[in-house]
Amino acid sequence: TSINVRLICATNTDLHTAVQDGSFRQDLLYRINTIEIFIPPLRERGNDISLLADHFLKRYSHKYKKEIEGFSREARQLLKQYNWPGNIRELQHVIERAVILSDQKKLQYDDFMLRTPVSSYHEKEEKFNLEELEKKTIQEALHHCSGNLTQAADLLGITRTSLYRRLEKYGL
Repeated sequence: TSINVRLICATNTDLHTAVQDGSFRQDLLYRINTIEIFIPPLRERGNDISLLADHFLKRYSHKYKKEIEGFSREARQLLKQYNWPGNIRELQHVIERAVILSDQKKLQYDDFMLRTPVSSYHEKEEKFNLEELEKKTIQEALHHCSGNLTQAADLLGITRTSLYRRLEKYGL
């Protein structure tokens, strides 16, 4: 019996450089390197961000049975200007979290929790209080999870211990 296998590998590391510095095996590179396709990071594909955001919004609105129609102008601008160090997976999780926590017809700027600031966009804000945003997000996660701390921590992408510390910090 013969088996037909197609192996697709993805990395954000230059494997040729990794071979030269000894952190990747040369023989393995030659085995997997039949066709090499370079896909630029998401931050370099501005038009794709909107298309992917719309796709994930549709997917997660359906999954969580929410009637969210789209993004506010400010929210869409934020998504386009953000650096996306986690690429498409980060975009996917950011949209999913926003859908879960939102109770509006359109996702708003404040619905998004991003790992790093977007300096050019935040400069337009008169007052951006990260602690208030974090407190509000924790409250919404707790409400969404009916007070279940384990589920809320998972939803927020933090450990239960970290959630406890924040609850104490904000007096929640």
